[in-house]
Amino acid sequence: MPFELFVNPALDRTHAYSEAQRLILNEADAAAALAEISSWPGYAPTPLLSLAGFAEQLGVAEVLYKDEGGRFGLGSFKALGGAYAVLRQLIAHVERETGKRVDAATLARGEYRELTKNVTVSCATDGNHGRSVAWGAQTFGCTCVIYIHATVSAGREQAIAQYGARVIRTADNYDESVHQATAQAAANGWIVISDTSWEGYTEIPGDVMHGYTVLADEVMNSVDSSNGGDGEAPFTHVFIPGGVGGVAAAMLAPLWWTFGRNRPIFVVVEPERAACLYASARAGKLTTLSGDIETVMAGLCCGEPSALAWSILGPGADAFMSIPDCAALAIMRVLADAVGSDAPIVCGESAAASPAGLAALMADADAARSLGLDASSRVLLLGTESDTDAALYEQIVGRSGGVVRATK
Repeated sequence: MPFELFVNPALDRTHAYSEAQRLILNEADAAAALAEISSWPGYAPTPLLSLAGFAEQLGVAEVLYKDEGGRFGLGSFKALGGAYAVLRQLIAHVERETGKRVDAATLARGEYRELTKNVTVSCATDGNHGRSVAWGAQTFGCTCVIYIHATVSAGREQAIAQYGARVIRTADNYDESVHQATAQAAANGWIVISDTSWEGYTEIPGDVMHGYTVLADEVMNSVDSSNGGDGEAPFTHVFIPGGVGGVAAAMLAPLWWTFGRNRPIFVVVEPERAACLYASARAGKLTTLSGDIETVMAGLCCGEPSALAWSILGPGADAFMSIPDCAALAIMRVLADAVGSDAPIVCGESAAASPAGLAALMADADAARSLGLDASSRVLLLGTESDTDAALYEQIVGRSGGVVRATK
């Protein structure tokens, strides 16, 4: 498969994780997010799957796949971020109105529903983030309005609406729907719960990203400790989907503050039409894409990077790459069919960026060598979603996610 790779010239592994970066993502707030989210009903760490057959086929020592398909029944990692940010806003609202500091269980029981029902949260979404915000609003007791853009599928629209949100479809792309949602929120006094940041709007995206850091904690608690130790990470490489950069930054930051210069080689993978982080790396500054950015990897259909995320990814990621849609579609089928003794995996379109990026690099000896990928490499892939659009998944793979899961 064709791909583009850009090894980051701004990276200097001698640089420690800085105090300025800790204003964005830090250990204390990450620990607070973990303590909160792990107390929610239905919480369980998502599995870290060992894909020995896939690893052997590619020519690496190990592939670990963090499967986010079962996260709180929402089908993606986004459940960690949007809902957590909604909760934080409602706790603050109740405290301002009553002087009392309440917890998630109190709000979920509806004890302050008369106060919280007058709060409206809103965002623009490609699907998964909006589902998380809507679920958080329903769970903790407030009103929700979600904006989706022209090409968001009917399946993803219905998945958001089932949590009681009012869903508004716009005629533009994702970035324009963000601007429209923001303008309407300002006009109506709603709270924007966005996973991307811009000038003057950083606190809530920071909460969203701190929710995502739960992923890194779970991974580190899942891996075999014999693979690491003495300041060495238990894997050599991480491949993660891009989007606006929030989840990538939330994975990189804990690895950076834990392992410093010995952290794994970190690769961000994006669709070729919506590779805003790749473009930013090449330009050496935040870069917004224009024109047609539509991609089958709907959760990554973003032309404007998060400034907060870029403050971590820009100086800290090792490489950025872009892949065509056909690469994602092919790898979805490979993982559904399973390789060797591997378990079949329901890998959604956006999640496919990680394994597709790895597979593309391993098919190019020079590119693999440039990132130190070889037979000794131990690779972590973040599988960000399962079949969040069930009809589209079945169309791509040729059978439903349920059938794939039931395959032995």
